[in-house]
Amino acid sequence: MKHQINGTFEVKLAPQAHEDNVGDPGVGRMSIAKQFFGDLDASSKGQMLAVRTDVKDSAGYVALERVVGTLQGRTGSFALQHSGTMTRGEKQLSVTVVPDSGTDELTGISGTMGIEIVEGKHLYTFEYTFASAN
Repeated sequence: MKHQINGTFEVKLAPQAHEDNVGDPGVGRMSIAKQFFGDLDASSKGQMLAVRTDVKDSAGYVALERVVGTLQGRTGSFALQHSGTMTRGEKQLSVTVVPDSGTDELTGISGTMGIEIVEGKHLYTFEYTFASAN
């Protein structure tokens, strides 16, 4: 059975220093810390890599985060994988539950998350299912 929930979240991004001689200085690296509200009552921590181009409003990012908390009464954790691009202002984003990343009562979870920012407020829509064994 497919479920869909909506809610808000707060996010804190913090730039991280590049290690000596490791990586490309044109690739930005940030830590992610989020707090989700609503039917997903959880927090997350993760890492993001991002690149901006010389063309205005063109960029890309990838991120991984571990979400820990309660989803509609079920407690556990799962991982989210992000892949986003912006081509001259046109955004494309995919946020997917990493397969087999669910723990405890969230074992068997799969799904996708949509993210919007409206008037500075972060909103999510999370569509998910559980494997029939759960």
